[in-house]
Amino acid sequence: MSDSGKQKTVKVGVVQMRCSDNPAENTEKALEMTRDVIKQGAEVICLPELFRSRYFCQTEDAAFFDLAEAIPGPTTELFADVAKKAGVAIIVSLFERRAAGLYHNTISVVNSDRGYVGKYRKMHIPDDPRYYEKFYFTPGDLGFKTFGTEKANLGTLICWDQWFPEAARLTALQGADILFYPTAIGWHPEEKAEVGAEQHGAWETMQRSHAVANGCFVVAVNRTGFEPDPASDGGIEFWGQSFIAAPDGRIVWKAPHDEECVTVQELDLGELTRVRHGWPFFRDRRIDAYGALDRRFIEADDLPGR
Repeated sequence: MSDSGKQKTVKVGVVQMRCSDNPAENTEKALEMTRDVIKQGAEVICLPELFRSRYFCQTEDAAFFDLAEAIPGPTTELFADVAKKAGVAIIVSLFERRAAGLYHNTISVVNSDRGYVGKYRKMHIPDDPRYYEKFYFTPGDLGFKTFGTEKANLGTLICWDQWFPEAARLTALQGADILFYPTAIGWHPEEKAEVGAEQHGAWETMQRSHAVANGCFVVAVNRTGFEPDPASDGGIEFWGQSFIAAPDGRIVWKAPHDEECVTVQELDLGELTRVRHGWPFFRDRRIDAYGALDRRFIEADDLPGR
């Protein structure tokens, strides 16, 4: 959608939810909460990462591949029907079965006029204690994506993508008005007292910086509640605190850490222009000097004149 064709504001709905081990119950809850924010006027709705199940990546178990589905597929169709009836766009985070032995952590975007619009496959795949995603997911091969809808241009990224400024930049450069990050992140309870505040602070700061550096809105949508590790006595206490950051980095809205909730926030897309006029980072980028970003690391001998 061109700048001249955009509406001036967009009402964004956020769904922060707890997830059980019953996919049917989770899906129905997500549909109910989506309908709730639609009744409150939401035009674009975002759900948490992999909301149809508990966060199964805490352990490596091939049985969890049974949770995967085609995209587009049954869950995409359910939300596309809601989007069509309500005249909204919905960002749906799903476990994609592409083929036997080939799976992705994927966003399906649906809206009122086109139904299924397209998909984004998570590019950055973590492999950390209780976040063993490399066992399940192949890195995305569709590149970074922005989807033009009648409401706004929606940039879609997923959780671990949050930590990479390159991902935010390349998505914003495709015209994204809003960067959406469906997320499943929290504390290891045994570490929370020592490093919990710093971990959460870094997470929030990083995404607020994406809003500032790219002059766009950022919407981070997390789950909440404790989910046990199926293979041990531990687990993850998901810290909730979904939030919306404005193009100047301020927090527009933030959820509690331990409660399910929904919100609808009206965002003024005119802020993008006003902020970018004051902080013209796109204008002043030295695109001729960034070629070395395609290297894993720059050794001293690689520098000019060495």
